Amino acid sequence: MKLKKSDNLIIFTVIFSVFFLQSEVIFSQQKTVINNASKISHKVDSVLSLMNLKEKVGQLVLFNGSWDVTGPPSDVGSTEKLNKIKNGEVGAMLNVTSVAGAKELQKAVMENSRLKIPLLFGYDVIHGFKTLFPIPLGESASWDMEIIKKSAAIAAKEATASGINWAFGPMVDISRDARWGRIMEGAGEDPLLGAKVAVARIEGFQGDDLTKSSTLAACAKHFAAYGLAEGGRDYNTVHIDEYELYNTVLPPFKAAADAGVATMMSAFNEVNGIPATGHKELQRDILKNTWNWDGFIVSDWASIAEMMYHGYAKDRKHAAELAIIAGNDMDMEGRAYEIGLEVLVKEEKIDVKLIDDAVKRILGVKFKLGLFDDPYRYCDEAREKKDVYTKEHLEVSRDVARKSIVLLKNENDLLPLSKNTKNIAIIGSLADDKDTPLGSWRGMVTPGSAISLLEGIKAAVDTANVKITYAKGVSVGIGERNFVRELKINRDDLTGIPEAVEVAKNAEVVVLAVGEEAFQSGEARSQVDIELSKPQQALFDAIYKVNKNIVVVLMNGRPLAITDLAENAPAILETWHLGSASGYAIADILFGDYNPSGKLPVSFPRHVGQVPIYYNAKNTGRPSNAEGMVFWSHYTDEKNTALYPFGHGLSYTTFEYSDIKMNTFSFSTGKHINVSVKIKNTGKKQGKEVVQLYIQDLIGSLTRPVKELKDFKIVSLEAGESKEVTFSIDEKTIQFYTANKEWEAESGDFKVYIGGSSKASLTGDFSFKK
Repeated sequence: MKLKKSDNLIIFTVIFSVFFLQSEVIFSQQKTVINNASKISHKVDSVLSLMNLKEKVGQLVLFNGSWDVTGPPSDVGSTEKLNKIKNGEVGAMLNVTSVAGAKELQKAVMENSRLKIPLLFGYDVIHGFKTLFPIPLGESASWDMEIIKKSAAIAAKEATASGINWAFGPMVDISRDARWGRIMEGAGEDPLLGAKVAVARIEGFQGDDLTKSSTLAACAKHFAAYGLAEGGRDYNTVHIDEYELYNTVLPPFKAAADAGVATMMSAFNEVNGIPATGHKELQRDILKNTWNWDGFIVSDWASIAEMMYHGYAKDRKHAAELAIIAGNDMDMEGRAYEIGLEVLVKEEKIDVKLIDDAVKRILGVKFKLGLFDDPYRYCDEAREKKDVYTKEHLEVSRDVARKSIVLLKNENDLLPLSKNTKNIAIIGSLADDKDTPLGSWRGMVTPGSAISLLEGIKAAVDTANVKITYAKGVSVGIGERNFVRELKINRDDLTGIPEAVEVAKNAEVVVLAVGEEAFQSGEARSQVDIELSKPQQALFDAIYKVNKNIVVVLMNGRPLAITDLAENAPAILETWHLGSASGYAIADILFGDYNPSGKLPVSFPRHVGQVPIYYNAKNTGRPSNAEGMVFWSHYTDEKNTALYPFGHGLSYTTFEYSDIKMNTFSFSTGKHINVSVKIKNTGKKQGKEVVQLYIQDLIGSLTRPVKELKDFKIVSLEAGESKEVTFSIDEKTIQFYTANKEWEAESGDFKVYIGGSSKASLTGDFSFKK
């Protein structure tokens, strides 16, 4: 049909009108954000102008409420704390975990202090509050940002219903060392995946409006390099060069800052000789000035005072001086700021403007949370009764948990199990454990409230027709589990093995639960031995002699060196510590009600001697033994490669990658290229695959990794279905912190890899020119 000129005019007018309206909406939104920021800044300045020095310092003080202990005991008595709160000399409290407690303390401020500046209430909301989700490392194995965001939003809903408005999470430290107990709290070894997970969690916590009573202020931690502690030992020294800092450690923090994270937490460790809490280059220069971030930095527990033990500060007053100059705004349980800052100002050793800047940042967060409009907005008893540990939350926990499980091995398609299997042996103390699945950093969960593996399996099958037999085998831990005490591990008790062997003899299949107890990983739980305990390995060996149909269910908070298991066990599921609905989620996978889709966010070593191990390593000058000689970068007693590499994860179906294509083989500034791949489900079941894009920068001003994750997409395919997956590569994709000391893309040649893990072998080549 041929259009008339008048028709064309009408169409143009409509299109222009729509574009104009969209532009007006976008401009209006931007203007609203700017106006809101301006209003908050004006309000902050108004409050600051009314404050005396003691009140200003008070806003920089964070006390423990003694409802829970997450660090060394405080030397401040409860009466003294309460008096300081009433005098307006405290800015925030942590570990106050109920509406009654929060209301009581907020009331003390609002009815007694001169300026009535409301308190912040912080808590370690790490992988849930009362309803627990998988530990963060496990949840990151889903590679699914929407469910990570959803679980964080539920955690925020429950925490805020209990009086909390500030979460000490997410932890965004990159770690490559399985010995470090706190690896369970992050997203693994890769900066890109870590950055995406950080943003998802922040968006889940903070939502799109911090004034909503169901959202809370997030805190990205620990700034910086905490995950690279020497020897994998918590709180230990970090040696890192500038380029590694920018290219590996800082990207998740930069993503968090760009996402508008309300607060950040400094780290316990020193970085190249300077404790992170007193590190001006990190805190004031990079985070606040270069990145122009407007939130506030809180120290970790007593880390300002701990600069004395580092040998960097001579006393608390000196520590306060170093920390405030460096840019640390709030002192958590260190007593350095309350003791030292007033004196330092009066002695003219620090400028009061440093304190004013810190106070402004803290007040800004309080205004963003709406606390000045309603100090009791998080003190709703009705919400506390109806929004915590709900059926809906538990259902989401189950869904997140099963999406976090990684199928490491499935020889001869032993999995999924048939629900008509006549005799199933469930073996291992962890299988009947209702507490270990809750993991470390467990919020306010009721101990022993998880669904155990044994319960999950019994619920999944008709027990009238399927015989389920359980044997404990060997214990993992000995004695009481305690957050603040060392967990004793069973090193030599094998007494339960004969009974387990008898049970295994008569079973069609054995489901063997092994791994770590809840508090074997987490803060201060570093280990030199990351293999299975000797009794657990002996249990597997004994069962394997009488029944080789073994499905190993790993429960752990860190990568384990399980080379012996990997060689012999026909099927291995990595289930981490999955949270409240653990047993149900594992059973969903075992019996095929859900097809596993998880991928490892961290490499599993063959031996602890390989640690730290990570996929995006450098090539070295002698990467191979092409000449058949000994003189190359290797171990003489073990392979260089990971047992299970970053990105690895199997499915109950199979995927075939083919036909990598590029729309062009070179691009320049302002342009981009598209690279596509065909992926086909070649199995008999519907499944999801995480399609991963890696790039190698062949020649750089600095040596570059053998490959780096640059993008990924989750694709769902029916049996026999094919899809083309396309990625876009532009100048930003290939940027890094170069020898010029800036983020930029360098001209040169590149190789692209696409596949289902970091061992992706489907390749293409392209070049970039500025």
